[in-house]
Amino acid sequence: MLDLFMILSKGGIVLWCFQGTMQFFAPSVNALIKSVILEERAGSRMFTNDGLTMQYKLDNEFELIFVVAYQKILQLNYVDKLLDDVHLEFRDRYKRDLQKGCFFQCFDFREAFHVVLQNVEDWSRIRESALRKMRSFEDSQKSKKTVASMIESRKDFPSKNKNKKTDDEKKDCLVNSSFNSNLQSQETQEKQLPVENDPKADIIEKPRVKLMKLQLANTKRSDKGKTIPAQKQKGKQARIWENGGGSKDIETLDFSKKSDSGDNKDEDFGIVDPTTKQSRSWVLSMKGDLQDFQPESLSEEEGKRHDNDDDCGEIKTGVQLKHDKVVCQSKGFGVFGIFRGLVGSKSITREDVIPVLEKMKEHLISKNVAAEIAEKLCESVSLKLEGKVVGTFSGIASTVKSTLNDALVQLLLPRRRINILRDVLEAQKQHRPYVITFCGVNGVGKSTNLTKICFWLIENNFRVLIAACDTFRAGAVEQLRTHARHLNALHPPEKHGGLQMVQLYEKGYGKDAAGIAMEAINYARDGRLDIVLVDTAGRMQDNEPLMRALSKLIHVNQPDLVLFVGEALVGNEAVDQLVKFNQALADYSSKENPQLIDGIVLTKFDTIDDKVGAAISMTYVTGQPIVFVGTGQTYIDLKNLNVNAVVNALMK
Repeated sequence: MLDLFMILSKGGIVLWCFQGTMQFFAPSVNALIKSVILEERAGSRMFTNDGLTMQYKLDNEFELIFVVAYQKILQLNYVDKLLDDVHLEFRDRYKRDLQKGCFFQCFDFREAFHVVLQNVEDWSRIRESALRKMRSFEDSQKSKKTVASMIESRKDFPSKNKNKKTDDEKKDCLVNSSFNSNLQSQETQEKQLPVENDPKADIIEKPRVKLMKLQLANTKRSDKGKTIPAQKQKGKQARIWENGGGSKDIETLDFSKKSDSGDNKDEDFGIVDPTTKQSRSWVLSMKGDLQDFQPESLSEEEGKRHDNDDDCGEIKTGVQLKHDKVVCQSKGFGVFGIFRGLVGSKSITREDVIPVLEKMKEHLISKNVAAEIAEKLCESVSLKLEGKVVGTFSGIASTVKSTLNDALVQLLLPRRRINILRDVLEAQKQHRPYVITFCGVNGVGKSTNLTKICFWLIENNFRVLIAACDTFRAGAVEQLRTHARHLNALHPPEKHGGLQMVQLYEKGYGKDAAGIAMEAINYARDGRLDIVLVDTAGRMQDNEPLMRALSKLIHVNQPDLVLFVGEALVGNEAVDQLVKFNQALADYSSKENPQLIDGIVLTKFDTIDDKVGAAISMTYVTGQPIVFVGTGQTYIDLKNLNVNAVVNALMK
């Protein structure tokens, strides 16, 4: 039933291996190590690759990995118990050798493994037979019912009509009760008044009684003759718009006349023409690789504060200990403060870690990490911590913090580095254009960030063709045409040997986007242009017709790079968008190995302060790197992602 059981160290040394078939398992095991263990995706202990299902267990005390593999079509219920039992048996048998680090000796574990496997299989059969065994009639709930309990009588169902009253009756009751209460109040007032013929009444009280009676009579008459005036309905008033386009606004709205100043700047609307001093200062400022993005919120003082938090945990004596204790308590330890209560010189168990996992997850979610991703990340950290031995009281907090830091850094580091400048040079040697396709949902800034990347490529002396494949949104072609005119003004042909650096290929609206992209690529190949940037229409991930059109565009043109443009403001929505985009590209393609998303462009990164969790969510879902980060609205607001800065902002 089992195809493979392997015990190896985290350094890659195979200690012992059982192989049930002649299949070559090295690629599958390497894929497990690269895609799950090294990428900090240990939240799920199951991994599927090449028709095999693999489950694993980590031993953090001795740095071991236990891996079992079997065919995907099989459903084995005893794999988890097998991993646990083999783990305990191997540890108990070779504990001394593992403590000394003797990994290169011969581990004779075959007989013990077969004994454990046989016991686990027998346990599984007994468990399955117990579950499949039918209950007898005496064990069922039906046998406990008597004939008398099943007979229904009218007494069990009291009539509901007696207690029911119609809405009209309830209203009448309320009206009558209110009317009667008013009458009773008036009668009581009248009774309380002194009688006129009373000989004991004072002379002063008689006129007062008459006055009060007159007032009561007047109130009764006024209530009877009182009518509610009808309210007049107010009609909708027309709104008067400023500069609405009337005859009086012609002179105000006429912008055809040029301003007297030499600087072509419209101060009323803030539209900066490309020929201004500000835009001319951008030229030659982005040559070479892009700069790393540094969040402004993460200052040097905050970094020192994090360092001081770790120093507070060191063991000290005397007066210094009391002083540091007061300082540490005043500062607090945030998410990691709960670990201060653990006793040193002990191995961390799952029960010790469980209380902090919820706080850690809430902290990540507050930083805009998707809830599902935060839970998986915390589970991965707990698996790495379980079984680790901490030598001192102060080392627990620093161990947890460093483990989570390492997990986040490893997650954000790309599997493969995408170097567009190098890839463009390789495409030039093959006499073909380098094609980049941009996709994403509506309103995330695809066209704007496309032009930022175009400006960066022009700065590096590459000729660019922009393919206007957004044939759906009104104004999409005009937007790209305006950007192309601005970019050509910043880099005129006179400075590049008479060659136009940016060209726009467009066929209007309502056309097939895949056909326009193919024609643009052929045009760039004939015109010896270096790069083609394909702009696509924004679409929601649940729109099947538009997702089919995007899959067709990528399948027909086979771009070198497919970039997903997403906002840094989203949380759980980022996971849904990326999963469904990748799923649509895979489902609607006729290829056996369809092309999926190759990288991510994260926009509006300057608006989120330290809530950088969207970067973690997107990278965790796709496993692809964040290639560009948009940090503003000008052409030079394009940066690389600084992994350490993002992790520091996330842990702040």
